[in-house]
Amino acid sequence: MLTSIKVLLVAPVIGVMATSGLQQDRIAMRIVDPTTESITLHWKNDSDRVMGNIASLDRCLQRQGRTLRFAMNGGMYTRSQGPVGLYIEDGRIIHPIDRRTEAKDNFHMQPNGVFGLYTNGRAFVRTTKDLQHMRDVRYATQSGPMLVIDGTPNKHFTPGSKNLNIRNGVGVLPDGRVLFGISREPVNFHDFASWFIEKGCEQALYLDGFVSKAFIPEEGLNDRDGELGVLIAVTEKQP
Repeated sequence: MLTSIKVLLVAPVIGVMATSGLQQDRIAMRIVDPTTESITLHWKNDSDRVMGNIASLDRCLQRQGRTLRFAMNGGMYTRSQGPVGLYIEDGRIIHPIDRRTEAKDNFHMQPNGVFGLYTNGRAFVRTTKDLQHMRDVRYATQSGPMLVIDGTPNKHFTPGSKNLNIRNGVGVLPDGRVLFGISREPVNFHDFASWFIEKGCEQALYLDGFVSKAFIPEEGLNDRDGELGVLIAVTEKQP
């Protein structure tokens, strides 16, 4: 949630786990191949009401005859559970992109970025500055900060920071598959970014913090409650 975290950076502290010691089981993950599974973004249901959680998303997809395989909250949101920045759903721009750089919150820590999918099914994570037009974008959600830019952690992150929180994010692997991750316990930004780099992501985006939820049955996660904004769903590929 946009207003949930105000402290962005803290000084390094002796004794906090180093990046190289980040245990893999601290992060639950799901890798999705967009060529074999469908990744879609959702905000409101057929009655124009905010879905708000994974349970509501699942019910909506079931009514469409689709089986939910994975779900995660898709970025920060306003107090009314609306998108903070760019939100595109099935080719429609629901909320415009936010190119401000001066605000002092996680969303606007620079660079921030966008996760989305083109009409050809290819997934992307790009900085907001790099995304200059929305042509051929079918789904998109803006959040921030970028965790990884060109294979390097965001320069604003501090190794050993005590700014710990549950965090979730998304990156794209070199082969085009999408890596979703959510920490099982509080982690700092630098460790979380380093995890995506260790997995092979050149670009990765932070989605949100302590409010984050995920449905990853392979990892034993089934977080269906909450009051969230945009939701990411993975279902079987439609014919």
